[in-house]
Amino acid sequence: MLPPVTLLAQFDRLPDNVGLYAVGGVVAFFFLAFLIMVLTYGKLWFQAYMSNARVSLLSLVGMSLRKVDARVILQAKIMALQAGVGTDPQTGITTRRLEAHYLAGGDVPRVIRAIIAAHRADIDLDFDRAAAIDLAGRDVLDAVQTSVNPKVIDCPDPNSSRKSTLSAIAKNGVELKVKARVTVRTNLQQLIGGATEETIIARVGEGIITAIGSAENHLRVLENPDRISKAVLERGLDANTAFQIVSIDIADVDVGENIGARLQADQAEADTRVARAKAEERRAIAIAREQEMKAAVQANRAVVIQAEAQVPMAMAHAFRIGNLHGKAADNGAV
Repeated sequence: MLPPVTLLAQFDRLPDNVGLYAVGGVVAFFFLAFLIMVLTYGKLWFQAYMSNARVSLLSLVGMSLRKVDARVILQAKIMALQAGVGTDPQTGITTRRLEAHYLAGGDVPRVIRAIIAAHRADIDLDFDRAAAIDLAGRDVLDAVQTSVNPKVIDCPDPNSSRKSTLSAIAKNGVELKVKARVTVRTNLQQLIGGATEETIIARVGEGIITAIGSAENHLRVLENPDRISKAVLERGLDANTAFQIVSIDIADVDVGENIGARLQADQAEADTRVARAKAEERRAIAIAREQEMKAAVQANRAVVIQAEAQVPMAMAHAFRIGNLHGKAADNGAV
């Protein structure tokens, strides 16, 4: 092995243009890499620059290396900046937070549109809550739209129930068939972990049946259907749900069967059957008793006949021993 001094001496003997070639190769490599970056991400970077989105070429390259769709992230950030939401560089809608939500499986454009819609409607909804709602499986944009524009839910729901009306019975036994419409708006504060529409429909149905069942007669319900709505609203049925009940409207009330009269008729018929069965039981007992008495008469008659059969035998015996004759002579003498 040559000593270091000899190596340096040999290196000094190399042509001067070799160093220039090496530097030129490095410069060409970096220029080619920069050219590829510009051709690939130049349009996105220019769009971000013109929108003041502050996204560098290296950030775009890093998104691709992290398997993040740079176009989706950039469009979402531009959309937020143009709408004037999340402009705080520390706590606002930053590129890093958008990437994190994208990698977590969230729908970044839908979240941004929901935040913009909430901002336009003066609803307090930040990026963290919107992202949490989206990752929880709820449609955050639909939730914001429902909060702005309340929707109507049919009770009972014709899509999930075979019956088209609720059946309730007043205290006088008359059945009422009711159809209600519930107007609800989304409660964004309780959307995560809150009950869904099915719970609202079930609670409202239970409240309507309870309100009708507590009425003295069905005529009062027909005169003032709003009494049902007031009674149901006072119960606070939207507690721990993802919705806030705006109003409950009774759409239709029909009179059904007189369940009380039918039950009374069925009870009377059942009582008649019970009385008839008891009468048949007593009749059967009487017939059995009669047969027992007839059997007893026949038994007593047999005893009498047996006793009568003993009389001739006793008389014959008396003749044989002479008791009957002696008694007769004594009777004649007397």
